[in-house]
Amino acid sequence: MTPAELELRRHAVQGLVAEAGRMALDYFGKQESLGVSMKGAQDWLTVADGAVEDFLRQRLAVLFPTDTVIGEEGGGAASDAVWIIDPIDGTSNFARADRNWCISIGFLLNRIPTIGIVAAPALDELYVARRGQGATLNGRPIAVSGTEDLTRATIELGWSTRIPYERYLAILQRSYAAGCSVKRSGSGTLGLCHVANGRTDAYAELHINAWDVAAGIVIAGEAGASISDFFAGDGISKGNPILCSTPALAPQLREITAIS
Repeated sequence: MTPAELELRRHAVQGLVAEAGRMALDYFGKQESLGVSMKGAQDWLTVADGAVEDFLRQRLAVLFPTDTVIGEEGGGAASDAVWIIDPIDGTSNFARADRNWCISIGFLLNRIPTIGIVAAPALDELYVARRGQGATLNGRPIAVSGTEDLTRATIELGWSTRIPYERYLAILQRSYAAGCSVKRSGSGTLGLCHVANGRTDAYAELHINAWDVAAGIVIAGEAGASISDFFAGDGISKGNPILCSTPALAPQLREITAIS
């Protein structure tokens, strides 16, 4: 795929995500009509999730018919050119009128994360990155914090019911023992974006799905983050652990989290 073809995809999908953001924000403003349901323990679903994903799938099929799509709600198959969609990341926040949620689209070319676009419309933020071209927030370049001392670091730990809670608590304990400040905000995608813009110094989770990180990996990587090899093995279809941090902290955080 040529650089021009990649730039066409970035530009077109940036517009789609902005439009999808307006759709999601309209749903967000009508909490009584969200049709909230549960797919499992702490696994939330609203009517907005399906509507946003359907919109994006339909538009992508028209614009780039040879590309495939994988979405959180509708599934799909990987290919050499695949879009990976999370229509609403942070659905539990979305369903509770918390503004910390986003729409995430990542593009993988030959299994390499190449384009990442994340819209957080309730926060009026749009993150965009293309491999080798840097990352921006609302059009301005962003970079990781550069923090070198764990006792000055703020890290975010994602939590998943797929992993025994004892393992999560062990990482939490080791993080506090090392002097870190630890937080959890409920959106893995925005967790990666916040490393990219320096609001936090690291994001770690013992298991996360591809749609939660496909875009954020490009954004954080282009902002200078050190990131574990999420797409190794069956990462696209089954998920993997992830560790994303400012580079100087990566060796110590690999020991604390046991994520390499």
